[in-house]
Parts: sequence; structure tokens; C-alpha cells
Amino acid sequence: MTTTDEHRTVLSATADRVAEPIPAAAPPSRLRTALTLGAFVALGPLTIDMYLPALPTITDELATTSSTVQLTLTGTLIGLALGQLVLGPLSDAVGRRRPLLAGTALHVLASLLVLLAPNVTVLGLLRLVQGAGAAAGAVIAIAVVRDLYDGRAAATMLSRLFLVIGAAPVLAPTLGGAVLGFTSWRGVFAVLALYGVLLLVGGALTLRETLPPERRRSTGVRGTLRSYGELLHDRTFVGLVAVAGLTMAGLFSYVSGSSFVYQEEFGLDEQQFALFFGAGAVFLIGATQLNPVLLRRWQPQQLLLWATVAGALSGGVLLVLAATGTGGLFGVAGPLWAVLAASGVALPNAPALALSRHGDAAGTAAALLGAIQFGVGALVAPVVGLLGNDAVAMGAVIVSALALAILALVLVVRPGQLPDVDPETV
Repeated sequence: MTTTDEHRTVLSATADRVAEPIPAAAPPSRLRTALTLGAFVALGPLTIDMYLPALPTITDELATTSSTVQLTLTGTLIGLALGQLVLGPLSDAVGRRRPLLAGTALHVLASLLVLLAPNVTVLGLLRLVQGAGAAAGAVIAIAVVRDLYDGRAAATMLSRLFLVIGAAPVLAPTLGGAVLGFTSWRGVFAVLALYGVLLLVGGALTLRETLPPERRRSTGVRGTLRSYGELLHDRTFVGLVAVAGLTMAGLFSYVSGSSFVYQEEFGLDEQQFALFFGAGAVFLIGATQLNPVLLRRWQPQQLLLWATVAGALSGGVLLVLAATGTGGLFGVAGPLWAVLAASGVALPNAPALALSRHGDAAGTAAALLGAIQFGVGALVAPVVGLLGNDAVAMGAVIVSALALAILALVLVVRPGQLPDVDPETV
């Protein structure tokens, strides 16, 4: 962090003591920042992933189809997208802390109501509300990073944040499988509600405000729409958001289809599925933690291009091996893990580059970025089911999404024209 940034953070902490009941005597360390924000961001991945081992069971119990049950995942992603569009600008207007806690409280309420859901339609609607609540952590955490850091430092913090976020996919299916061992699938949502309550208590006691009143933007609905319009007129920003969204689409094609591929196509039980899903998350986490090391030598735009190309090539290998039946289970799992590793490098760099262009409206920019990411994911999730919920369908969607990401990066973003970032800011 530069000397100017340190002075700004100290001034922000002084303003917080007046505006907020939580004392903020000193700026938090980067590790503490990553852990605190990661705990809130993890609510989204936990909400998405924890019930994945139960999808076949939910299909049978609610007397529906696998593609219909996958729409409950789509509902969550839509909620995450729409929630960010509202909460991002709201956090620019009133600060980060209050919208973060309010969204988490909404998630807790929806999780408790799922315990009473009588059919898949109600379940899907409540999952949408859950996603809207979890959106608070997803968008506001990124805005907080932009409040405190810039350039490579922001990309590095996002990589560290992804370490915490990455633990959620590792733990979520395993935890979900453990819960299913002694209760029904509804018990998964009771655990999610409990986690949300713990976040509320911890956040109320420890969170401080990072956006002082003098930097807030209260523009109303028209002003918010105008801000979105200004962002959409920035060609490079739009291209980077498209790349981030398409990369996320490849990731969510894996998330939405993996339980059916591993359990129905290859016959794994819920616990074995959790192990394979967790192994994939390890590759994702490892790549996010390699990213700060790579940033010391290469620019974020270079890493983004290389990672997207590597992911598309790995998806092509997956498609060929799955279509020919070569390699069996590991012929599918191996290329999938390579795709996840490539995504682990791409995902921190695309948002960091996009947000570096609009630091004066970090919440709004992060909201648009997150909404498009999860909106594209919502569109992709049912496509895998419609194509057959098998490894071939998953591979086809991954290759298509990442090929489009490469086109957006080369033709719209034009990474060679982006300015280099000072390595001293890491």
C-alpha cells in the first residue's frame, strides 16, 4: 500500500469512529481483511455448492426432473446477479457495513423458510431470495478491496480472498454429504442459516466502515442507471466483464453438472462425489495463490490471456476424452481440474483490471461485474442439463464459453493496449 493510501485509510478509520458504533483504531492487516471478507463471500459458494450432493435425492423426493432441480441453482445465480445490481450502488451511497449485514440477514430468513418448502417451485423461489442475500458479501467484499487497494495490490488481495473463497467449494459438498448422513436435504439449509447467524454476530462486533461519508455517492435511481450507462460505454470495462462472465460460465457448467456426471454417469456415492469435487477446488485454490507470485513477473492482462487460452485447451481435451470414452473417470476429472486451475488465474485478474478503471464508483462497478458473472452462470447452468447432464455436455459448454472469452479478450479488451501496472503496488 502506498503512503497516500495509508493516509486515506487512517482518515477513513477516524471517520468511522464518528459514523459507526464499531471502533476502528487502526487499518486491518491484509490477512485479517482477506479472512473477514472471505467469511462473508464464502456464503455464496456455500449456498451454491453445499446442496449439490443432494440434487438426485431432491429430484426423487419432490417428484421432478433433474433439469428442473437444476433450475433451483439457476434461481440462486439469478438472485446473486440481481442482488448485486441493487446492493452495489446502495453500498456506494450509505457505506459498506449496513448493506452487508442486511443482505446476510435476508439470506438467513430464506434459508429457514426452505425448511418448509413443499415443492420445487417454492424451493426455486426461496433459492432466488437466498442468492439475493448472499450477493451482499459477493459485491461488497470486492468494493472494500477497491476501497483499500489498487492495481496489482488489488489483484493480489483478490487472489488471497479467493483462497478463503476456495475453501468453501472444498468444504461445502463434504459438509453437505456429512449433513445428509444424519438428516434430510433440508438440514443442509438449516446449517446455512446457522452460518449466516454467526456471520451476523461476528460482523456486528468486528466490521468497520471502509467508505467514509465524504466519499459516498447518493445518486438515486436515475443516477444509478446513469452510472451503469457510463460503465457500459467503457469498451475495455465491458470486454473485461464479458471475459469474467464467460470464465464464470465455464466454472458454473462444472458446478451445475458435476453431481450428475460423477454420481449418475460414473456411479460415485455422495461422499465420493464430495471428494472429487473438493479435489477440483484444490486446483482452483492453488492457482489463485500462485497468481500473486506470477504477478511479480507478468502483467495481469498477460496472465488473463494465457489462463483463458489454457482453460479452453483443457476443455477441448475434456470434450474429446469424454466423447470417445477414453480414460474413464480420470479422463474426465483430470481435464476438469486443469480447467479449474486456469480459472483460478483468470478470475482474480479480470475483476482487478476492470475495477481499476472505476475506483470512484467501486460498488456500482463491482455490482455490474458480479451481476453479469452470475447472470451468465444462471443462463449456463440449465444448458448442461438440457444437453444431457453428462461429461460431453459439460465439456461442450466449457469450450464454448472459454472460446468466446478469448474472442472478447482479443477483439474488445485488446490486452496489448492496456497500460502496465507498477509492480511496486503489489
